[in-house]
Amino acid sequence: MADRRNLWLWLALGLVSAGFLAWQLRAPQDVILVLRGQKLLALICVGAATGAATVLFQTIAMNRLLTPGIVGFDALFVLMQTLLVAALGGVGLAQIPGTIRFGLEAAVLVGAASALFGILLRRDAGDITRMILTGVILGVLLRGLASMVQRLLDPSEFAVVQQAMFASFGRVPADQLTAAILCLGGALFVALRMAPALDVAGLGRGAARGLGLDHDRLVRVTLMLIAVLVAVSTALVGPISFLGLLAASLARQITDTHRHAVLIPAAALIGALILVAGQFIFERLLGQQSALAVVVEFLGGLLFLALVLRKVRA
Repeated sequence: MADRRNLWLWLALGLVSAGFLAWQLRAPQDVILVLRGQKLLALICVGAATGAATVLFQTIAMNRLLTPGIVGFDALFVLMQTLLVAALGGVGLAQIPGTIRFGLEAAVLVGAASALFGILLRRDAGDITRMILTGVILGVLLRGLASMVQRLLDPSEFAVVQQAMFASFGRVPADQLTAAILCLGGALFVALRMAPALDVAGLGRGAARGLGLDHDRLVRVTLMLIAVLVAVSTALVGPISFLGLLAASLARQITDTHRHAVLIPAAALIGALILVAGQFIFERLLGQQSALAVVVEFLGGLLFLALVLRKVRA
């Protein structure tokens, strides 16, 4: 039944994608289709990566209220953008080739996550709570540093930083998109191969080790996959924190299963479907360009509060 529901999600994503490409298509059709196709691929990549990463993170953390953004990915990204603008200026930053900038940002995010996970989990990979709390504290520190530097910027330069503080689903260069698809596709493939082990890990560290699973190694590998998924999607369009919570929660409700072979694709499909459908509505039907990220964050925040309140009452 859960597999059949994933097929319905595939069908829904296909129909919405077709509408996104073909709605009010005018000449020159070839050029418009290429531009829409690049944006569509970017939306699918970011949605799929964010949804899958959140399912993986919740399994490792044993908590369905958390997202990978809690360990400070978005704060580090904003700080990087702020420092680049402060050092190079808005004009200098614009002159950096997009591929080099994308690769640098993704490498820094993955490197920082690897350092955080490696240092904190080197001795005890089961101490996920300490890692999460450390990430929260680092996120507060990075946001404070970014705010301090932003106060020193000119208004025009601050406007450049402000644009980077929210996810933007405008035109994504083909070379960046190709690199992102390769990285994200590889990470998702590895995650699906690990699905049976993740099912066992979801039982808890003690039960998983009792069943013969090398839980500590699985945690480290999964965290590296999460780092790649989140870093590449963030470097591609910017931070979007609560999309993963929406996708993962809806995936668990729709599939009604704990099997990660079903949950991971479902969360990826739902994340992609939310972004594609939302962009279609706001851009094609309502004529808005920058409302999607704000609305997704707002709905995700409401869902987070609802989940917290429901857990408290339970």
